[in-house]
Amino acid sequence: MPGASVAVLPPPAASTPSARKASLAPERKYKCQFCHRAFSRSEHRSRHERSHTKERPFKCLKCRSTFVRRDLLLRHDRTVHAKDGGVPLHSDGKRRAGTKTRNVETPSKSHLELDTSTLEQMEGNDSIFDVEAAAMLVADLHHKATASARENQSSFEESPSMAYASHNTSMMEPSVTYPSGAIALPQVQWDGFMPQSVAEPNAHSITSNGSFEAQHAKHAQAIANQLPPIAGQNPNLVPALQSMISSLPNSGAGTPLPQSPSLDASQAGFRTPQVASDEERNIILDTIRRNDSERAIPEGFRLPGLGSINRYLSTYFGLFHHHLPFLHPSSFSPTKVSPPLLLAVLSIGALYAFDQDQAYMLHIGAKVLVSQFLQNKENFSSRKCPLWTMQATMLNMVFASWSGDPKGLEWACSIKSLLANMVAGNRYELKLRQDARSGSTPSQAEWIEDEGCRRTYYAVYIFFGLLTLTYNHTPAMGFNEFEDLQLPSTEALWNMPTVDEATWTEYFKQSPAATFLESHDRLFQGEALRYSAFATRVMINALFLEVWYHKRSPEALQDVVTEYKLRLALETWEKSLDLCEPEAVLVPLSAPHKGHPLLFNAKALYRNARARLEVDLKAVQEALRYHDPYEVAAAMSHARDRVKRSSEMLKVIQECYNCIETAVVQGVRWVARTSPTNWSVEHPLCGLDLMIILSLWLYRLEHDEEPATREELAMYNQVRQLFVKDVEERYLSQLSSVVARLWGSMLDEVVVWGITRRLGESFKLHSQALVGYVDDLEASSNVSTPSMISQGADEDSVY
Repeated sequence: MPGASVAVLPPPAASTPSARKASLAPERKYKCQFCHRAFSRSEHRSRHERSHTKERPFKCLKCRSTFVRRDLLLRHDRTVHAKDGGVPLHSDGKRRAGTKTRNVETPSKSHLELDTSTLEQMEGNDSIFDVEAAAMLVADLHHKATASARENQSSFEESPSMAYASHNTSMMEPSVTYPSGAIALPQVQWDGFMPQSVAEPNAHSITSNGSFEAQHAKHAQAIANQLPPIAGQNPNLVPALQSMISSLPNSGAGTPLPQSPSLDASQAGFRTPQVASDEERNIILDTIRRNDSERAIPEGFRLPGLGSINRYLSTYFGLFHHHLPFLHPSSFSPTKVSPPLLLAVLSIGALYAFDQDQAYMLHIGAKVLVSQFLQNKENFSSRKCPLWTMQATMLNMVFASWSGDPKGLEWACSIKSLLANMVAGNRYELKLRQDARSGSTPSQAEWIEDEGCRRTYYAVYIFFGLLTLTYNHTPAMGFNEFEDLQLPSTEALWNMPTVDEATWTEYFKQSPAATFLESHDRLFQGEALRYSAFATRVMINALFLEVWYHKRSPEALQDVVTEYKLRLALETWEKSLDLCEPEAVLVPLSAPHKGHPLLFNAKALYRNARARLEVDLKAVQEALRYHDPYEVAAAMSHARDRVKRSSEMLKVIQECYNCIETAVVQGVRWVARTSPTNWSVEHPLCGLDLMIILSLWLYRLEHDEEPATREELAMYNQVRQLFVKDVEERYLSQLSSVVARLWGSMLDEVVVWGITRRLGESFKLHSQALVGYVDDLEASSNVSTPSMISQGADEDSVY
């Protein structure tokens, strides 16, 4: 969906719910034999009746999965079994059969089969989301076009013939098999999304595979350009797809494209740590073996090749690091850093490079090594734990908590107290070191050590806050842990190269040194502050947790004074954004917010904190712990009574509008494809509450008997104008469902963190429930809540 546009709204009389309902209601002559539901098409009735009979007639021959609809089976086959090497269903099989016999030198004769089942589904579907099905079909065509190039290319990995005769070969065997479905990663063809300037090889790149990547991108583009043009008129395309294709911009027209996952972070004030040679890779491998004293790493563990290691380091420091900058890139040496920390960094880098199997293998290796170190350490003391144990443990917990696997979340929760204890002990040691200096200026090396500790503590604090935000977990650390601790410095000072003592002393004296408690108190006194981007993110985390504690207090309804102070502190924090220390470093990430990404992330949490002062969605957060989209969607629908219609709620709806406006103005498809790698996972997590509130508030305005006030109607039309150009007029009467479906489609189009796939599925089911609830009311006046099972929802059992 392209950016928002301003259009003239229809006359008020034509936009009333009753008038729209009368003009849109089709004849429902096909009645369900099990309940009172009625449908305008017989195939819709058949699909609905399967929700009563529990029949799933479409079976996958490659696994035991079954499906309600055939198009879900085809999608399952494309997404899950595409890399198994088997024969794909229908059109995919025809295409690959032709690919094996045709000459690569004559790609103009290649033929791409359209997915006829998808076309039939679009032709026979009277829902409001034909355009999304069209988008999926276009994406599928693009996937097939670029896949034809990949079949003629060698693997991106280093040559398997690279021998290390002096080493044990157990670590060089093929990777182990991990549980399917824990992280949902698509088969993304990044070459087609890559800007030409990014696809060109970098002359200064350390990665040994740079020239190969450039050749691969050019080859894929050449073949794609020689394929039959899909933008022309095709009699086999349904009108919805034809209109969408005709509206697409021409290639090279400047359509926003995502950043390359292998982006180098050298523009961000530091050089990305890299492994320079195979000899250094051997050193890393030997160090891993020495640390694995119990030989507990799985036999199938395989250290990635040199090119992959450097690619994962680039994606970590280029895409993830800026959102949680607690590591010191300049002193991060892959051959000297502790192996558990290196493997944890590489595992997250592999996620951003869309190498799921490697990510799991590296994550398991990091967990095993950290566990061995802690178990074998005699006379364990949190004060004596090295800093890397906290950093590696936190990265492992980040990996597991957002993986989309409930077992990973259970593991992360089981060691929260251990990590909090290590932070407390290490912080005490930091205090003793600082007191021993008696107020003298630390050297640059001493300051880097201290600042690294502080940034790690605050990173853990922020991560625990996100667990509370997402799953309603009680915070494992309180703000009293950091009362006298200095806030993080600017990124420019943190990434500054080594200088002489006099220059360092001058820079150090110019940098602010506010403590956490001082900044906290001034926020509640209404005094705007000036601090770094990282400190801004820390303070909004503290305010959010205070809002959470306040809403969980039994006296919250009567404690008007505390709520007033919290609102004042939040308003003061927002004013402080204009005073934030300007960051001189350039962060090569694509985001609509000017400035450091930490400010963009902090603003998202600010909106969520504002919303939670009015609406508590505790049931949704607790349902999300178990990662069942149906349970989460049911909790969303049951929360509609919590969304009130009041003047204070309008302020919250304005924040919700700001959240979705960012996506629509930037371009929904562009955001869906770039935000997973360029934005933090915090944005979909913070947007969860906001989009639930917005959809339920719109639903109430559309269906409540109480007429809307002038302010409410103005806000409703403001949201409506975002979609008036791209959604047919007759569907704007179900704006609540449109918003929920749009958000869900954005979250699961390109997936780095598996939790976003779960959220996307939940919002899509929630969207269907908002529409289905109206149908239930028309069929029976006794139904008071929507049934998620009876809506004919997507029952894709990929995960």
